[in-house]
Amino acid sequence: MRKPNLNQLTDHPATDSMHDVSALQGELSAMEHALEDTVLRLSDYLSAVDMVIKQTFDHRVWVKAEIRNLSSKGGHYYFELAEKDDAGKVVASCRGTLWRSLAPRVLQKFERGAGMTLARDLTVLLKVSARFHPQYGFSLNIEDIDPSYTLGDLAQQYAAILERLSGEGLLERNKALPAPFDIEHVLVIAPEKAAGLGDFRADADRLMRHGACQFHYHHATFQGNHAHAEIRQAIISAQQQFAASHACAPDLLVIIRGGGAVGDLAYLNDYELAALVAELPMPVWVGIGHERDRVMLDEVAHHSFDTPSKVIAAIVTHLSTLIHQTLQYQAQIWHAAQQQLYVARQQTARSLAHIQASSQGTLTAVQKDCYYAWQTTEHSARQQLKRARTTSSSHYQNIHDRSQQQLRRTRQHIRDTQQHVNTHAYQQLASARANSRHLRDIVLLHQPTHLLQKGYALLQRDARYISSVDDVTPEDTVTIRLQDGQLRARVTDIIRPDETTS
Repeated sequence: MRKPNLNQLTDHPATDSMHDVSALQGELSAMEHALEDTVLRLSDYLSAVDMVIKQTFDHRVWVKAEIRNLSSKGGHYYFELAEKDDAGKVVASCRGTLWRSLAPRVLQKFERGAGMTLARDLTVLLKVSARFHPQYGFSLNIEDIDPSYTLGDLAQQYAAILERLSGEGLLERNKALPAPFDIEHVLVIAPEKAAGLGDFRADADRLMRHGACQFHYHHATFQGNHAHAEIRQAIISAQQQFAASHACAPDLLVIIRGGGAVGDLAYLNDYELAALVAELPMPVWVGIGHERDRVMLDEVAHHSFDTPSKVIAAIVTHLSTLIHQTLQYQAQIWHAAQQQLYVARQQTARSLAHIQASSQGTLTAVQKDCYYAWQTTEHSARQQLKRARTTSSSHYQNIHDRSQQQLRRTRQHIRDTQQHVNTHAYQQLASARANSRHLRDIVLLHQPTHLLQKGYALLQRDARYISSVDDVTPEDTVTIRLQDGQLRARVTDIIRPDETTS
């Protein structure tokens, strides 16, 4: 039988069915009066119903229905089928059976065409015929399932969720968050014992051993009807547990799943799950383990990868880039410090030379002044002596004595003056040298290698220097940098100044 067009199936019931129903209604109306006073056994009545159904619906039609439940026994597959209105209320339901004589061919055709296994909650297009049994009641015999219809229905649901997220401004919300500067804490949501998780942890454990990053794992089922609800709960629980044990927020949330059937991806196309991921306050990186097909998590995530291995590779690359940049900044700081040290040394040398030259010049000038004063005084004394000799010989001795006295005082004054000038000059020179040595010592003391040679040590935690007890907590591991190497130590206790005094 040719498969009918879906629109025609929905909007225009089969004319043969309408004709059969009308004919049946006419026959029943004609027999109504004849059967009013007839008493039938239940088996006879149900056998009549079976006969009517076989005669009226003895043909195959395509029926659209949702699989509410599905079970298998002895190679037979038993369906519970339903139809829902726009509000999600069930308006029709019945049982269906796919007999084992047809089951392998029908299921293989569906799985090959749809890329997924048949499961509950899927909307399918079934080729059925009506059957009624007096003991087991009404059911449908399933003879074929159209995989293209199910794919189209899933695509419509995907497009509807995508449009809703876009209308609510959620598609770009997580993407708009800034990328983490340093990745220190990562929440990981993954199926427990999955192969993709093992590949991810192989590199993640190496990062943890080197103290580069911490990974916090939480598990959920990624396929089946409850997958989206379990993943949502795992995300919420992961945030709550992290907030209870850490003062900071996680830098990244990773959702990963290894490769699997394409149909399993349909369980991840849930609006509530996508909206939760979109509204998370930290960037979300997704690696679902597929290359061509996208799921709703790929649409709303901050970044999407093909496999879990590519997610951890991106984290490693991010940390490597950060370390490389840090080393570059360290080299730039070291170079700038060396430049400043060189400039300080040059300035100190120039200042010392200037002070020495200034002191020498001052000393020379004072010596010249003293010599000039000596010459002037000596000349004046000789003149006075000459005048005294010519004036009166009687006063010669007196003048001579006074001149000698004055000459001695002058010489003493000159010596005192010269000594004072020399002392002052040498004091200035000594002060300049002391200041120069002090400046040189200050410059040299700021070199980390000098501090380490003096017996001091530098403390680091997670590659950051520690300057306060508030920077560490008990059980933290710190690095003690000494002149000839490094020590790793664990903090057992923190004692503050007020505690020691008490």
